[in-house]
Amino acid sequence: MIPYPTDAQAKADILAAGRKIYQRGLVAANDGNLSVRVGENALWVTPTGVCKGDMTEDMLVKMTLDGTVLEGTRKPSSEAKMHLRIYQENPTVRAVVHAHPPVATTFAAAGIPLDKPVLQEAVVQLGTVPVAPFALPGSQGVADSVAPFCRDYRALLLEYHGAVTWGTSMEQAHYRLECLEQVATVTLHLHTLGCHRVIPPEVVAELEGLRPAWGIL
Repeated sequence: MIPYPTDAQAKADILAAGRKIYQRGLVAANDGNLSVRVGENALWVTPTGVCKGDMTEDMLVKMTLDGTVLEGTRKPSSEAKMHLRIYQENPTVRAVVHAHPPVATTFAAAGIPLDKPVLQEAVVQLGTVPVAPFALPGSQGVADSVAPFCRDYRALLLEYHGAVTWGTSMEQAHYRLECLEQVATVTLHLHTLGCHRVIPPEVVAELEGLRPAWGIL
C-alpha cells in the first residue's frame, strides 16, 4: 500500500510544484491545476482562477472522491473531475498535475502522440504518451476521455488542450511533467533535423527494466 501524505505535506507539495511549473513556463496566467490524494476518500486540489505561482495555503480546497468539498472557501478547479477520475481509475496514484507545457501542447494540438523512444530518461520515467480525444474544458467529457489511459500510462496529451501527468507522489507527477516537455522538445528538434532515429528495442527493454529500482510503477 502506497502511503498517503499528511494534509500539511500535501498542501506544501502543491504550492511548491505550482510555483515551479509557473516559473518554468509550463503554465501561463491561471492555467493548470494540481492535486494530492491524502486518504481513501480525500484529496487537496487547487482552486479555479488562480495563478499557480501565486497560490497560498488558504486557497486550496479539500474534496472527497465524489466531488464534495470538505474544506476551503474557494471553488475547486474546473478540471477537478479529471483529477477525481484518475484517482478512481488508478488507486496507486497520489498526485496529479495538469498543465499546458508549450511544446508538449503543440503535439497535443496536432494530435500526435509521443510514442517514439528517443530519450532514455523518457523511456524510464514515462514510456509511451498517447493523446486523449478532445472534450470541452471542465466537462465530464474530459474525465471520461482520460479514463481508459489511467492504469497503463503515466502521462497523457489532451487534444487541443495540454497535458496531464500522475504519480505516487507530487514530486514524481511534477518530474514527469518536466520530462514530458523535455521529450516533446527533443522530438520536435529531431523532426526539424529530418532525423527519425529511435532507441533500439533491446535497449528500450533494458531501460524499462530499470523502473523498479527507480521506484516507478
